[in-house]
Amino acid sequence: MPTRNPTCSRSDRASGTSHPSSSRVPVIAAIEGRAHVHSDYALLASVIVAADGATFEDVAHFSAGVAPGDGIFTTWSYRPGAGRAEAFLLNPQPLPARTAHEWGAVAEVVPNGTALSRARELSELYLKAPEVTRRNTRIHFIQPLKERIVREVGYGLSLEGASSAALMKSMQAKSEAVARKGQSA
Repeated sequence: MPTRNPTCSRSDRASGTSHPSSSRVPVIAAIEGRAHVHSDYALLASVIVAADGATFEDVAHFSAGVAPGDGIFTTWSYRPGAGRAEAFLLNPQPLPARTAHEWGAVAEVVPNGTALSRARELSELYLKAPEVTRRNTRIHFIQPLKERIVREVGYGLSLEGASSAALMKSMQAKSEAVARKGQSA
């Protein structure tokens, strides 16, 4: 029988899902390898531990022809700042963990293969604090980012949707042109 997570909303428990920003305890993200799609979920953590060989990239948006409006800009601009977030999202190259650390997006860079064990060490440390302290600390730390998400992501999603629709229309027009050219040859 699944265990009940008391920090999730009733609808989250019913669906078996929970958004990382809804967690009411400090969250530690352990990144080993590539975080190239929705790295914004990792940035919702209280602390991010990344292996030396870990990389971050956004392959699902700008480089694929879609505006990054689903929250990835909001979370990346919250951590390292808007200018770095824009450069990261417009540049279709992996961002090394060390650079993400220099930018303030990653708290610790550890040797490859040790990010999860370091995250567990941190969790043991955090568990020494009283439950109400852990809960209230997380709530306080995540609140400014949650407010930005609420304020920015709805509009961002409309921009992302419009660019996705335009991309699909363009792809369809190219496909039809190729098909017409093939029929006339």
